[in-house]
Amino acid sequence: MALLTAETFRLQFNNRRRLRRPYYPRKALLCYQLTPQNGSTPTRGYFENKKKCHAEICFINEIKSMGLDETQCYQVTCYLTWSPCSSCAWKLVDFIQAHDHLNLRIFASRLYYHWCKPQQEGLRLLCGSQVPVEVMGLPEFNDCWENFVDHEKPLSFDPCKMLEELDKNSRAIKRRLERIK
Repeated sequence: MALLTAETFRLQFNNRRRLRRPYYPRKALLCYQLTPQNGSTPTRGYFENKKKCHAEICFINEIKSMGLDETQCYQVTCYLTWSPCSSCAWKLVDFIQAHDHLNLRIFASRLYYHWCKPQQEGLRLLCGSQVPVEVMGLPEFNDCWENFVDHEKPLSFDPCKMLEELDKNSRAIKRRLERIK
């Protein structure tokens, strides 16, 4: 599996309300871990939005193409830079309802257009369809950092401070999500 660079993680999972200069585009990334409940090795990967395909749709297509054993249960954990848009929320719900052997949990670093009614409805739809959507906290940021980031290159920042700042910033986002739910 290809890994994210530390700089990509730092920039894209950044959950500050306002960005400092220099500005950069905030991309939608989805990191996933599929764990069979029989204890075998988890499968990991990540997707980013493409011109005509959101990361969530790429993820759904990837899982479908794996030909998973439907007699076995799987835990799927997704870490997203943005919560799913309303369109992707509907597609994720349809996918999970058609694949009852998958148990999906979604953790988002930021909420996508959380002030818009359709986006709020999409989040409520997911939560009401047994797909918990939560805001990433320190345990989720740590897990994502450890499992999806290339640690080979020297870093220009202190990862411990970065992870603590992400956790601190997530508190207000968690309150916002609870009001939406």
